[in-house]
Amino acid sequence: MNCWTTRLRRTAAGLVAGLAFGALAAAPALAETRLKMVLNWKYQGPQAMFFLAQDNGYFKAEGLDVTIDQGNGSGAAVPLVANGTYDVGFGDINALIELVAKKPEDAPIGVYMLFNQPPFTVAVKADGPLKTPQDLVGKTLGGAANDGALKLFPAFCKQARIDCTGITITNMQPSLREQMLMQGQVDGVFGYVNTIRFSAKLIGVDDDKIRYINYGDYGMDLYSNAIIVSAKLAKENPQAVKGLVRALNKGLKDMIKDPKAGVAAVQKREPLIKPQVELERLEATVRAEMNHPEIASIGLGAIDPARMKQAIDILVEANKLPTTPKVEQIFTPAFLPPLEDRLTKLF
Repeated sequence: MNCWTTRLRRTAAGLVAGLAFGALAAAPALAETRLKMVLNWKYQGPQAMFFLAQDNGYFKAEGLDVTIDQGNGSGAAVPLVANGTYDVGFGDINALIELVAKKPEDAPIGVYMLFNQPPFTVAVKADGPLKTPQDLVGKTLGGAANDGALKLFPAFCKQARIDCTGITITNMQPSLREQMLMQGQVDGVFGYVNTIRFSAKLIGVDDDKIRYINYGDYGMDLYSNAIIVSAKLAKENPQAVKGLVRALNKGLKDMIKDPKAGVAAVQKREPLIKPQVELERLEATVRAEMNHPEIASIGLGAIDPARMKQAIDILVEANKLPTTPKVEQIFTPAFLPPLEDRLTKLF
C-alpha cells in the first residue's frame, strides 16, 4: 500500500467520524417525560412543595415536565387519576381504599404519604349547642360533594356510635361553606380543620368562633392525603415515578426550611392570595397534618402497614365495601427515597 492510499483512507475515516459526531450533536435531546398532576384543592400555602419542586428545577433534573392543576377536593383526585385524566394526584388515601375495594383493576396507588394525621372534621359554631357527635343527630350538615370528610362520615358515625340516618346532608359550593355555617344556613360543615379555619379567617371569622368535632378524637386514626400515581405509570415508567417522588421530597424540604419562599411560589400562580394567611395555613398544616410521631422512625412519605390495615378495616366495615384491599394495593414504598434522604423531624 503506497503513502497516498494510506493518507486517503485516513482522511475518509476522519470524515466519517466527523459526520457521525455532527449528527449526534445535532440530534435533539431526549424528550422529557410529561406528567399531568391534579392537586387536592385550590392553590394555597400547603401546596408550596409542589411549586418549589417546579421552580427550583427538581422536576427538570429528573427528566420530567410536570403540569400542575388545582383540584376540587381530596376525594376527587382519585377518580381523575384512575380514569387517566391525570397521571398523578394529591388525594385522599381513604377514597383510594374505597375505589380499590370496588374496582381494583382501575385503581392508582399511593407512593408518598404527606398528611399522616387525620384532618377530617365537622365544624360548628363555637357559641352553639353542638359539642359531640351525638349532638349532630337531627341536624343539617353541609359539604362539597368531593370533600374527604363528607365521604368518610358514614364511617365516623359508626365509630362514634351515632345514627347517620337522623342527619340531613346538603351539598354546597366549597366557596360558600364557612359563610353558610356562620349565617346559620346549616348546623355544621364538613372539611379539613385547617382548610376551614383559614378560609374562615379570610372572610373575617376568628378562630374562637368555630368549634371542631374531629374524627381523629373518635377512633379514626386515618391517613389522609398522599401522592398517588396511575397503575399504568407505575408499571410502564417506574423511573419517572421515582424521579417525581425525589423531586417532591426536595420541594418539601425547601418548604419546611423556608415557608415564606413557599408561599411566594404559590402567589406566583395565584396572585390574589393573602400571603400572611397562607403562611399561617402552611405552618398549621405541617404541625397538625404532617407531624405524626411515626415519622421519627419511618420518615415522612412512608406509612406504618399495621396502621394502614386498621384504616382499611374501619372503612370496609363502616361502608360495607365488597372486598377488603391489601395494604400493598393501597400504598407501595418502592418509589421512596432512602430514609436518610427524607425528613424525620419537621421543626
